[in-house]
Amino acid sequence: MKIITLLLLLVSINSFAQSYTEQIAKHREAYKQDFIKDEHSPLKKNDLQNLHFYDADSTYKILATVELLENEKVFKMPTFNGSSSDYFKYAHVNFILDNKKIQMTLYRSVSLSNNPVYKDHLFLPFTDETNNKETYGGGRYIDLDAKEIVDNHITIDFNKAYNPYCAYSDGYRCPVPPEENDLQLPIKAGEKLYTGKKKH
Repeated sequence: MKIITLLLLLVSINSFAQSYTEQIAKHREAYKQDFIKDEHSPLKKNDLQNLHFYDADSTYKILATVELLENEKVFKMPTFNGSSSDYFKYAHVNFILDNKKIQMTLYRSVSLSNNPVYKDHLFLPFTDETNNKETYGGGRYIDLDAKEIVDNHITIDFNKAYNPYCAYSDGYRCPVPPEENDLQLPIKAGEKLYTGKKKH
């Protein structure tokens, strides 16, 4: 009886791993297609072969506690081209990864929050110890949605971390991840270094 239970458990774990891997594969395919559809995209179809990703790893899919912040003032988040964009801090998220307690800050763009389509968009830029080695030196981004916060929790999936457009080309106003989101560990998930020639 125990052997059957163990076999069923192994099958269910394996099927979860497969379905999660497939889910991330679909997400990445849609991500690539968006470059082709976006007329302002820095990449064309031939460039997509130079996009690389870590293998899907569900240990980097985290359930974080959310602490909403109130009465936050708008601040200017610097961008890589020397300008800045207006943001405000929306919430702190807390979780444990690699046996470390981590706190990160979620931001909201002032301009996007005034757009009905993006009014719930949350921005999670970060840097980590893979930068300049396996991933883009300027850090990576994760997009979240305020509607995904349920009972003061939100799922953060680092497998969906992606490069800013500045990783591929000059001429974009990509926010620089604030120091408070500099993680003192390697995040071996999401998008890796672009291996194509950077456009100018």
